[in-house]
Amino acid sequence: MTANEVRSQAITEVLNRSGAESTEITPLSEIWATDVFDLAKMEEALSKNAFKAVKKTVRTGEPLDKATADIVAAAMKDWAMGKGAHFFSHVFYPLTNITAEKHDGFIVTNSDGKAITEFTGSLLIKGEPDGSSFPNGSLRMTNAARGYTAWDPTSPAYIKHTPNGATLMIPSVFMSWTGESLDKKIPLLRSNAAMDAAARRVLALMGEKEIAPLNSTVGPEQEYFLVDKHFATQRPDLLLAGRTLFGAAPAKGQEFDDHYFGAIPERVQVFMQAAEEKLYRLGIPAKTHHNEVAPGQFEIAPYHEAANVAADHQQIVMTTLKATAEEHGFVCLLHEKPFAGLNGSGKHVNWSVGNETQGNLLDPGTSPEQNLNFLIFCAAVIRGVHRFGPLLRAVIATASNDHRLGANEAPPAILSVYLGDQLEGVFNDIKDGKVSVSTDGGEMDLGLSQILNFKRDPGDRNRTSPFAFTGNRFEFRAVGSSQSISGPIIAMNTILADSLNWVAETLEARLNEGLAQPAAVAAVVKEIMELHGSAVFGGDGYSEEWHKAAVEERGLRNLPTSADALPVFTEPAVVELFESTGVLSAVELNSRYEVYAEQYINSVNVEAKLVIDMAKTVIYPAALRYAADLANTYTVAADLGASFDTTTVKEIADNANALLAAANKLAEALEVHDFADVQAHMQHSATVIRSLMDEARLAADTLETIVDDAAWPLPKYSEMLFIK
Repeated sequence: MTANEVRSQAITEVLNRSGAESTEITPLSEIWATDVFDLAKMEEALSKNAFKAVKKTVRTGEPLDKATADIVAAAMKDWAMGKGAHFFSHVFYPLTNITAEKHDGFIVTNSDGKAITEFTGSLLIKGEPDGSSFPNGSLRMTNAARGYTAWDPTSPAYIKHTPNGATLMIPSVFMSWTGESLDKKIPLLRSNAAMDAAARRVLALMGEKEIAPLNSTVGPEQEYFLVDKHFATQRPDLLLAGRTLFGAAPAKGQEFDDHYFGAIPERVQVFMQAAEEKLYRLGIPAKTHHNEVAPGQFEIAPYHEAANVAADHQQIVMTTLKATAEEHGFVCLLHEKPFAGLNGSGKHVNWSVGNETQGNLLDPGTSPEQNLNFLIFCAAVIRGVHRFGPLLRAVIATASNDHRLGANEAPPAILSVYLGDQLEGVFNDIKDGKVSVSTDGGEMDLGLSQILNFKRDPGDRNRTSPFAFTGNRFEFRAVGSSQSISGPIIAMNTILADSLNWVAETLEARLNEGLAQPAAVAAVVKEIMELHGSAVFGGDGYSEEWHKAAVEERGLRNLPTSADALPVFTEPAVVELFESTGVLSAVELNSRYEVYAEQYINSVNVEAKLVIDMAKTVIYPAALRYAADLANTYTVAADLGASFDTTTVKEIADNANALLAAANKLAEALEVHDFADVQAHMQHSATVIRSLMDEARLAADTLETIVDDAAWPLPKYSEMLFIK
């Protein structure tokens, strides 16, 4: 069967697919968190003292003693086996952006050779995967390979169901034998602890007496594409790189804005409901789903949760979407830019900070100019983004996200803060020494009696801002759809901790000078705005004027590619930031740089190899065959005394030759290895390799618009995006 026959069969299979099977709807109250060993189930299963100890650990981070761990392990095992589990797994999050699992059986044998089940506190607390087989940035080598996983009691254990059974999944941290973090969870927990300590200092100076533990809370939106499996399996680029490396734009794309919030296709709706039922059973509060802007693009969004739990849940969301898509005949694409010319996919991370006693400290209330806690915490965020904007760019730097940033509602690579008209006015008034009186948005009155009036928000939204205030939180819009959210949360928590420590020292000095608290707060905020207010920008982040002004007038840094951004991890100020807050040592931070740089280079190399392979073995032969058919037709026609315009066959030949030449140059570029350092290697990938890939794509996409549709070997954009 030829490649084109396979493509035709794929179209036929999709079109002849039987109607989507509806999922039986079970009431939410019957399924919510049924597969989670949460506090409610612990309270039922544990003694009063054991439960009290576990609850304190979950809420305050207090350590558990071994005796209590044994009690919890026994109860957890009984609960899991009651759900059909014969295995348990420490789940951890290495520096790969995906989830890792090591499965062990509850089974042991006794002296009589009989099988019994056992699960002790020591097994719960510690596992031992190989540390050298994961990305580690030279922290572990084959001759020094030991790594450990350790139970994180602050994130609940859960059951993972598969057709063959169930497994108890235990969220864990992952470290080397020498104690360095090899994962994303350890620094996330450390960053929250650093932020908590710094925030307590500030709140104490603000006169707060009772201060509960502070936590960052996160609600990560997840955008993704769905492509029918019959099409995806005929696209080596989708299967191995997650994006289409070739593909001419269809006649219709997203220019009519008719997909966004449109009616969800029935088959997709069934998939969404099936995925969400799984998430509900795992206690993941998926609240919203809808069509996104691009054809074939969708979004799921949860409620806010504590950052550590939200990060674990977000990993589960990604794996659940992919697995459920397979069950429904789709492939779920989490790549940031799977289709050229269309909106990319992000993972907008909505982030705030608060506790049980002071509430959300980024909620301005109705009178933000009088809300001193809000003013001081929001100002601390502004300072942090200005000082460490390049770090925020570095933590979302991937080969895939580079394709998305800067267009189609994805924010630019220059980090700025959007506050909205009301708050920007408040902070600028404080900077100018004025008495600020904020105004609300007023009432929305359409003059229609049947439409109820409602209160309008005090500020608009800015979709071009990478870091935007959205009412009671900041939305980090630059995070990529395939990323773990842990890295961005770690950065946000850490720069806030650093700023709050500065605020505490400065505020204390002002109070010691005899200033009253409101005046002291105003003085601190004024100083922050004078030093760091250049990071605040409410205009069009896509405009050339902003890019020029941001760099030349405001001194902000523009880091357009990952090759430009990743070296930020090695800058002295960033090393000092992480070391001073205790989040990452210099060695741990450098390991991240090595890992992420290698991942960038490898990702570009894989795509380049795919371009060469597909160009030479799929597209070029198809073009050659069609050109030969045309030439043969011309010859036969000439023998009959007829003639045809030969422009098409010449155009095919020109573009086929250009494609082959670009592929050959790309192969030569991949052989270059004499780089001064990894930074030079990344720049080679970002400039030379990617420009040659673009050159090959231009020729191939032109061929797609010339070659007979029946002879084209790859599923086209019009098929993948619009046939569901």
